[in-house]
Amino acid sequence: MLMLLLIFITAGIEPAAGPPAYPRFRPQSDPTSTLPARPPARLPDWQGGLPLGSAAPAVTVNDLEGRPVAFSEFIGKKPVLIQFWATWCELCEKLEPQVRAALQKYGAEVEFIGVNVTVNQKLDRVKRWVEAHQPPYRALWDNRGVAVRAYDVPSTSFIAIVDARGKVAYTGVGADQDIGEALRKVVGR
Repeated sequence: MLMLLLIFITAGIEPAAGPPAYPRFRPQSDPTSTLPARPPARLPDWQGGLPLGSAAPAVTVNDLEGRPVAFSEFIGKKPVLIQFWATWCELCEKLEPQVRAALQKYGAEVEFIGVNVTVNQKLDRVKRWVEAHQPPYRALWDNRGVAVRAYDVPSTSFIAIVDARGKVAYTGVGADQDIGEALRKVVGR
C-alpha cells in the first residue's frame, strides 16, 4: 500500500477521497444484505460522470485519421450519444447490440459517437478493430484524454446522452443500461 501511495505521489496523483469508486454489491445468495443487488445504470454522483442538466463540454478530439473533430459540430444542434470504449472492453461488447438497435431507430435524429479511451490501445489496433467490427458509432481517438477528463468518465462502457439543447440528459455505465429508453425521452418518441 505504501508503495502504491508513493507511486501516486511521485506521479502527482492524489488518492481518491470519499466513497470507493466501485462499491460492493449484494451476493445473489444473501437476500438479507443492505447492499444493492446489482450496480445501477445511472451513476451515483460520487462515481463520476457529468451531472444531469449540466452543459455538455464541446471538446475537440481526433478521428482515426488524425483529423480534429469538434463536438460543437453536433452538441446543441441535435441529441448525441457518446460512448467511451476500448477494443478490450467486454461491457462495451455487451452494449453493442443495444447501441446498434438505437442507431437503427434514432440514427436520423441522433449523432452516435464512440470515443476510444486509448488505455492499452494502439491506433493501428483500433483501426483494425473498427474495420472488422463496424461499430454503430463514429469512432474517435482521445489520445490526450481530453474528452475522458471533460466528461468525468469513470470507466469504459460509460455513455453520456446529450439533448438537443446541449444538456446532459443521461449518464450510465455497464452492460445493463437502458439506452433505448434514455434516447426515447430525449428524442420524444
